[in-house]
Amino acid sequence: MHGVDRLFLAPAEFDRLVAAGELLEWSRAGPHRRGTPSGPLRSRLAAGQPVLLGLDLPGALLARAALPDTRLVLLHPPGVVPPPATLAAFELTVAHDLTERVVDKLVGLFGSSFLAQARPRVRG
Repeated sequence: MHGVDRLFLAPAEFDRLVAAGELLEWSRAGPHRRGTPSGPLRSRLAAGQPVLLGLDLPGALLARAALPDTRLVLLHPPGVVPPPATLAAFELTVAHDLTERVVDKLVGLFGSSFLAQARPRVRG
């Protein structure tokens, strides 16, 4: 839903956010682009509040590059052993058969940098 758990932007507006450096990370998924707005996230961090983002590996590494003190936790399905290079990027790894639900529960518990307890991604 627009404005609750996602923002749907015109391509030109998304381009503006990228050019202005207003996204912590962003990526392309097919014809869509998604990203994490950095303003609300940085405000939350400045207030001493925890932030939990459900990101893919490239997004997590971009978050760490932008915020070097970022603590990364890798959630993966049981029986899947991530490559050593991936494991090296994370402080902690957690195997769970309901990874997506775990992420949603953790975001709900700790909060997110977005407007609601949902994945803080924008599409453009």
